[in-house]
Amino acid sequence: MILKKNISLHLTILLLLLGGIADIANAQQDPLYTQYMENLQIVNPGYAGTKETGNFMVVARNQWVSFEGAPRTRTFSFHTPLKKLDLGLGFSVLSDKIGPLAQTGIYMDYAYRVKLNEKFKLSLGLKGGFTFYRASLTALETVNPDPIYERDIYKNFIPNFGVGGFLFSEDTYFGISVPKLVENSISREEYSSEYVGKEKIHIYLVGGKKFKVGDNIHIKSHSMLRILKNVPVSVDVTGMAGFKERVWFGAMYRFSNSWGLLMQVNAIDNILIGYSYDINVSGLGAFNSGTHEIMISYNLNLFR
Repeated sequence: MILKKNISLHLTILLLLLGGIADIANAQQDPLYTQYMENLQIVNPGYAGTKETGNFMVVARNQWVSFEGAPRTRTFSFHTPLKKLDLGLGFSVLSDKIGPLAQTGIYMDYAYRVKLNEKFKLSLGLKGGFTFYRASLTALETVNPDPIYERDIYKNFIPNFGVGGFLFSEDTYFGISVPKLVENSISREEYSSEYVGKEKIHIYLVGGKKFKVGDNIHIKSHSMLRILKNVPVSVDVTGMAGFKERVWFGAMYRFSNSWGLLMQVNAIDNILIGYSYDINVSGLGAFNSGTHEIMISYNLNLFR
């Protein structure tokens, strides 16, 4: 049995149900987002530069509030088009923590756009960077001493790269991507064959459409499929209604996992502020107070 200092009994039960430290690393490597439609650059490098202006974005997500050791994610990203060159450039910094495991990723994005017709463009992207990884195993206690928990694990440079394609118009988009193509093993020693975690290949499929239903009313639909070997497919479906494209209200459903409500407001030109709240519908729902996510997006032209 594994117990953690300053962690609730609920987290201990979760660790046991997930099968220990290594399985947590495999189960939720890439963070989930409720407002994924605004944050697609994190999973698809082809999204870089698809807006008419440059864009800065900050996302803060606290998952399973009141559940000690629950996932916490912070993201800062920027991307911009280089219109004269038909290019998009971007970068992102992501910090994700769950229990004793923490990772920080720094990635660059490059995309090349091709105009297919008067309506659609295709953006093909490459992502490259590295991750800092830490497993604070000394923060855990075992009833029977186990050498694996006697030292923390630090990995300060885990390189990886990914690819993505993004087809888009003013009111429609489709995308497919693999943000990490290398399945790096995270081992205690540099050349050890025993590992406590392993990066897994995730495949993302996204799509969305905006409809005008009145002079000042628009409807937007979004969806995301996340495919991971030996894990059930994760499917998100979101619908939003907007007034004058200034205020948006919507709902999200993640099949067999959670549902949520979200609101986004263009308080002033070029700034979009979003908030979402999720409720877990699985067995974990009884042990937490939901998930909060805040997003701030700022459009700024740095390159003409």
